[in-house]
Amino acid sequence: MRKNIGSALALYPMPVTVVGAMNGDDPTWTLVAHVGIIGHDRVTVSLASAHFINDCIKRTGRLSVNLASEPMLPQVAVAGAVTGAKRSKADLFAWEAAENGAPVISEAPVSVACTVADTYVTPGFETFVCTVDGTYVDEDDLTEAGKIDYERVKPVLFEFPTYSYLRTGDVIGPCADFAREARA
Repeated sequence: MRKNIGSALALYPMPVTVVGAMNGDDPTWTLVAHVGIIGHDRVTVSLASAHFINDCIKRTGRLSVNLASEPMLPQVAVAGAVTGAKRSKADLFAWEAAENGAPVISEAPVSVACTVADTYVTPGFETFVCTVDGTYVDEDDLTEAGKIDYERVKPVLFEFPTYSYLRTGDVIGPCADFAREARA
């Protein structure tokens, strides 16, 4: 029997990301697991209102969303535990400027440079609704067809109820195959 566990946030796991924004001439970074896709041309980044990086994002109107890999986790932890208001996080990652000026992490397997199109405010949170200006991927992590190979990228996942990181697993199969099986 299924049990109603109340209004629990249960849409997990989510990808672990590091969001970057420029703070003057230097980047600042923060750990964010609450990112989403709305439509085929927008992403969302949800941050607690008190985060230092929020004002940087509002000033520049640009940010990056960088997928975390397992080797990055020690720096990712610092990005989430240290506030940019008390300590510069500019040297936490090697970075380069995307074409739109947002800082992207050089070692991140996938980085998405964005422009803020809107901000959705809820109690205690600001969710930045962003257009995607560019997606940066190591060529080794692309398929022959030029698509991101997530089996090679192996993004780290975050599970909120226990504050745990998960590894991605194996490919089960193409989505359309399951639809064909269900119709047969």
